Amino acid sequence: MLDILIIGGGPIGLACGLAAQRAGLSFLIVEKGCLVNSLYNYPSTMTFFSTSEKLEIGGIPFVTINNKPVRAEALEYYRRVATSRHLPINLFEEVTGITKNDNGYTITSTKETYQAKNIILSTGFYDISVNLNIPGEDLPKVKHYYLDPHYYAMQKVVVVGSSNSAIDVALETYRKGADVTLVVRGGEISTRVKYWVRPDIINRIKEGSIKAYFNSNLKAIREYEVDIDTPDGTITIANDFVMAMTGYKPNFNFLKKLGIHLSEDKFIPQYNPDTMETNMPGIYLAGVVVGGLDTHLWFIENSRVHADMIIDDIVRKRP
Repeated sequence: MLDILIIGGGPIGLACGLAAQRAGLSFLIVEKGCLVNSLYNYPSTMTFFSTSEKLEIGGIPFVTINNKPVRAEALEYYRRVATSRHLPINLFEEVTGITKNDNGYTITSTKETYQAKNIILSTGFYDISVNLNIPGEDLPKVKHYYLDPHYYAMQKVVVVGSSNSAIDVALETYRKGADVTLVVRGGEISTRVKYWVRPDIINRIKEGSIKAYFNSNLKAIREYEVDIDTPDGTITIANDFVMAMTGYKPNFNFLKKLGIHLSEDKFIPQYNPDTMETNMPGIYLAGVVVGGLDTHLWFIENSRVHADMIIDDIVRKRP
């Protein structure tokens, strides 16, 4: 029987593994995708908001040429952490069920069945997109994930949203020759946009390089056009691709299935902020999954401390 089964092989899941390793606990990390799967699916051109030292885990230095690392550097860092510390990780294996037993939990996956005294859920939020729920959203031209701007060169692109991901998509596709229209539900570009990017998008909108509709919503999508609800009424414009950068959310159904209580408004899981243990004894939360729908509150830099908090509690409870 394992002391801990860690679900999720992202940076925080790896941090939990490092902390368990230092404490001499037996553990296994199970990840349904590739190593640090969410980071792998980030745009290829992404630059982190955080500095490299704030992305470090387990006290292992993250050395970069520039102050803020890019996606490729982060992938290399976390891969080297996992391999150099010989962390036991099963990749491309999805956990499908968890049941309580007398000694802890029985965990079933697509490949195996495990027994563990404790479980750490570090499943992030990047796997499930927040949908627009409008006609035509199921068309192939609608994308909730974005990898590279070249694909959209010389195309008419509608970008929905005003967060970092939406603004990055708008600027990068515009600079590769796309005709970009930005649809923003609020009255301005989000103040949470990276401080060195926000003036760029505001200036591109002012000069007319990127068309923006504020206080507006995408109403319907068709093969070659879209409808936008604006303060001046509904307009129809020609369109080749819709980039719905409307955010992502944790797998709330999975949490409910485990018996973890969620708040009614923002689906925030019930947990002890001092230990990260949920209302289910022996099941802990680590990383952005603790924020419910408030996914902007937790990042690698402020949730990596969850690892030591959890392992300290598990060690304290050992006979």
